[in-house]
Amino acid sequence: MRFVPVKTVEQQAILSVHRTRSLLITERTALVNQLRGLLAEFGLIISKGIARVRREMPSLLEDAENELPDMARDIIADGYQRLCQIDKHVLAYDVRIKQIATNSESAQRIMQIEGIGPITATAITASIGNGRVFGSSRQFSAWLGLTPRQHSSGGKARLGKISKRGDVYLRTLLIHGARSALLKTALKDDKKSRWVESLKKRSHQNVAAVALAAKNARIIWSMLVNGTDYKVAV
Repeated sequence: MRFVPVKTVEQQAILSVHRTRSLLITERTALVNQLRGLLAEFGLIISKGIARVRREMPSLLEDAENELPDMARDIIADGYQRLCQIDKHVLAYDVRIKQIATNSESAQRIMQIEGIGPITATAITASIGNGRVFGSSRQFSAWLGLTPRQHSSGGKARLGKISKRGDVYLRTLLIHGARSALLKTALKDDKKSRWVESLKKRSHQNVAAVALAAKNARIIWSMLVNGTDYKVAV
């Protein structure tokens, strides 16, 4: 069992920024779902997505002919105002995280990887430092829960789904970043992009995203341990 070393005060401070931002995101998602549910009770439907709620909510609240009771209108308007406040707080934390990434040489280097932005980069560097507590890139990937489970039967080892053990927050960030990177791999001709495109054709999009996240995790570990820059294999 591998343990992450005791974090510095600075690392703990950076992770506190991430945890607070994550809590705001969770609160925002719950609030949006509640607002959509309250409106649906009065026959006013807003499709899924925070952007749609932001776009359609003001006109629904201002429409005096949609038969929305005044009491319900006031409550929903209050919820919408809270949503706007949460958006401002999330944006402020995003700006702070970008500043942290700008001042971190390690974060800047791993942000060279496709799909790795300031949020993922600062969360990883604050969580594992230089990564040397892990003996290999596979150990780091396993700590994130990105390695497949192994099942042995009849002397044969079979690989199953990823274990999903370890740091849920980092794993989620890496997979979301991989999904973003997948949108551009078809336009590239480097070795990793060709591998991902081949995997997308053989399996599901989600499988390709997780596989790319695991590969990126191993690359990140190598870059942190060796202090190297990202090099795209041709």
